[in-house]
Amino acid sequence: LPVLVYFYGGGFMAGDGSESRYDGEQMAKKGIVSLTVNYRLGVFGFFSHPELTKESPHKASGNYGLLDQQAALAWVKENIAAFGGDPKRVTIAGESAGSIAVSALMASPLSRDLIAGAIGESGSIMGTLSPVALADAEKLCVQFGNGVGANSLAELRARPAAELLDATVKPGAPRFPIVIDGYFFPKQPLEIFTSGQQSKVPLLVGWNSEEMNYRMLLGSEQPTPENYRKAVEKVYPGKAEEVLKLYPGTNNEEVVQSATDLAGDRFIGFSTWKWSDLQARTSGKPVYRYYFSRPRPAMNESMGNATPGLAGGVVKNSDAPKPPPARGAVHSAEIEYAMGNLAGNKVYAWTPDDHKVSQVMLEYFANFVKTGNPNGKGLPKWPAVSPNETEVMIIDVNTRAEKEKNRSRYLFLDQAAAR
Repeated sequence: LPVLVYFYGGGFMAGDGSESRYDGEQMAKKGIVSLTVNYRLGVFGFFSHPELTKESPHKASGNYGLLDQQAALAWVKENIAAFGGDPKRVTIAGESAGSIAVSALMASPLSRDLIAGAIGESGSIMGTLSPVALADAEKLCVQFGNGVGANSLAELRARPAAELLDATVKPGAPRFPIVIDGYFFPKQPLEIFTSGQQSKVPLLVGWNSEEMNYRMLLGSEQPTPENYRKAVEKVYPGKAEEVLKLYPGTNNEEVVQSATDLAGDRFIGFSTWKWSDLQARTSGKPVYRYYFSRPRPAMNESMGNATPGLAGGVVKNSDAPKPPPARGAVHSAEIEYAMGNLAGNKVYAWTPDDHKVSQVMLEYFANFVKTGNPNGKGLPKWPAVSPNETEVMIIDVNTRAEKEKNRSRYLFLDQAAAR
């Protein structure tokens, strides 16, 4: 049987494979052996240190969370046949940090041959949480150690794990980055994908219509053309006119939409596009791109005064003013639809239309896991990306393929990232 290995999201700082939204039951009902993988996070998953590097046989440190994922794939190759799975038909998938991990596993020489297919939901390592030089990460982590009064690796190891974990959530604590360690990553993933050295496998990849809110760009300022222009000029000095042509803001309504689009693209849309674009150019395998635009419905009445939190979370008993309803599909909203797990989420008042969207998305994903192609009987035809013309599957109540509209935005962001 085909196999699906799913990696959860959470910014490499949080998350758990046991969350109900990742449950593989609906995939299993379609004849797929499904499993989730836990991996180390934060200070325990991505801590680099010169003494760790020195004692490593590979002269590397950090990336332990990614190495956990690689070890899981090696285990699957050796053992999945005992569960009815085919070790040569393993598709890896993930959302947000999980999606970034999928792109990383495709790039690493340690894991790229363990994969038959890949699914990325919102994010790649080429533009979101991108790796840094090992020496820079070591310096950052030494500073963290000094900050907790541990000036050597031995002193760090002597500290209770809970103490180190508590220190990571204090103001000023660093994010522990992925690194170019010379082992998991011999060089930048961007170079690996550009030169066609990544996993040459079919890829299904996409992102959502409201990955980030316009307030990420405008802060507390009102969404007026004047305030929007100031924000763009601050973020893109000398390039504001070019940005405003691509993300226009001539009235308040247009500002809200364009600022939402720009904030989402800066956060995760661009990096996902870059992954899709490079895989289509250098792998010789089909790439299928989606854009998920179904907004979640209202919360169930039983949720009281709760408000939606980040990445699927919920803020309960909050006296803060409720945010305006989402204009589109927020970050992580697609997971329950794609995995067929709406029923497991009791927060939202799912409608027949939501179940319709989920049925279609689940079928696409299951077909892809089975065959490397999402298309199947009764589904709108999903064309593969082509070098000359890209069609994107818009997944919503009226799921349909449309020609790519905003390539010029991503070409600009690509140029901006290269500088």
